[in-house]
Amino acid sequence: MGAPVVSGTVVAGRSTKDAIRDAALQLFSTKGFDHSSLREVADAVGITKASLYYHYASKVDLLVAIIEPMFDEVRTQVEGLDEIAHTPENVRAVIRERLRSTLANRKVGALCMRDTVAIVNALGNRYPDLIELHHRTCRWLAGPHADADTLLRATAAMQVLSTAMMSQEIVPDTDIDHIEATLLNAALGVLYPAR
Repeated sequence: MGAPVVSGTVVAGRSTKDAIRDAALQLFSTKGFDHSSLREVADAVGITKASLYYHYASKVDLLVAIIEPMFDEVRTQVEGLDEIAHTPENVRAVIRERLRSTLANRKVGALCMRDTVAIVNALGNRYPDLIELHHRTCRWLAGPHADADTLLRATAAMQVLSTAMMSQEIVPDTDIDHIEATLLNAALGVLYPAR
């Protein structure tokens, strides 16, 4: 298994690139980005370090490959918001979609929360764009002509959703549907407090 793996080769039913990303995500999540080496990633996949470099030029490139799909999903969600009418039903649907996306990517999300500095450095000039996507979501959730209180509640509701990233560690034995329902209700409760 230590022989070089070339592009397109499949490792245990996955492409080599996928296997590298999965192994790196596991290592970065457990040891942290700074404390993991590309040698460890290559060893975990069963390839040489040279084979790993064939797919990813650096550890930062590998980190970007891990996190970028999640951010691309967020970008797609946010770019579609302008075409959705701001109604309570649609607000609930948008929050649920973001929550499901976060839960589906919670291992990557947990890595982002733990290694924020590495993520910001890896994303470079793309990081401000991600912040703007977050702000756009909050403004949409608050609704047109929102006052300061409503905008703050919308932002707080988004923070509730970020709990999904660490949910595996917080409640490891809890069913994902239960987590989704709890966090959806919590976010909506923050956004629409009982008067």
